[in-house]
Formats: sequence, C-alpha cells, structure tokens
Amino acid sequence: QVQLVESGGGLVQAGGSLRLSCAASERTFSTNYMGWFRQAPGKEREFVATINRSGGALYYDSVKGRFTISRDNAKNTVYLQMNSLKPEDTAVYYCAASGVVSRREALYDYWGQGTQVTVSS
Repeated sequence: QVQLVESGGGLVQAGGSLRLSCAASERTFSTNYMGWFRQAPGKEREFVATINRSGGALYYDSVKGRFTISRDNAKNTVYLQMNSLKPEDTAVYYCAASGVVSRREALYDYWGQGTQVTVSS
C-alpha cells in the first residue's frame, strides 16, 4: 500500500524556520520524484519544490534561497527545510510522488494528508 506521511508543521514567527518531513513506503520512494506542494486558504494548491533520486531539485520562484528540499534514500524520507519564513508561506503543505519531474499537480500520483504551517507576523 502506498503511503506518504508528513510531519513537522506548526506555528512559527516570521523569520523563523521549520523542517517538514515526509516518510514514504519503499515502493513509492524508490521509483519516484518527490515533491512538496502547498495550499493557502482560499487559494489553489501550488508547487513548491521537487527532487529526483540523485538530489537534483527545482523550486518555485518565491521560495528559492529560503527553502531546501532534500531526501534520504536510506530512510525513504524527503525533507523541506524552510528558513526566513513569511506570513504568506502559511498553508497546508503536501508531500507527493510522481514518476516524472514536474511542477504540475496533475502529474503526481500519490499524496500525503498534509501538514499545517502557520507563520505569524
């Protein structure tokens, strides 16, 4: 059974940091690109970052230089280190897996349940 389980969300002040984790079943992790998306209240879900098995990454422009996606293949876990957080980063963050490298939500086959990140001003 394919499972993605996020953790690490919470409440943080602007300028602070959080690290999100996503634990995946081995079958999901070994064959897929892993990505992070987010959905703010009243807005559509948007791409944040994606990473291939070798560690190559793509980022949404607004998070470049502040967020870092990484993966530990031995632990079947992908991370999103978020620094210099802004109130506009407030959203539910989702981990997802895809067979192709993409920023497009529709190309991701598996999704986690999401974890809330709230950044106060």
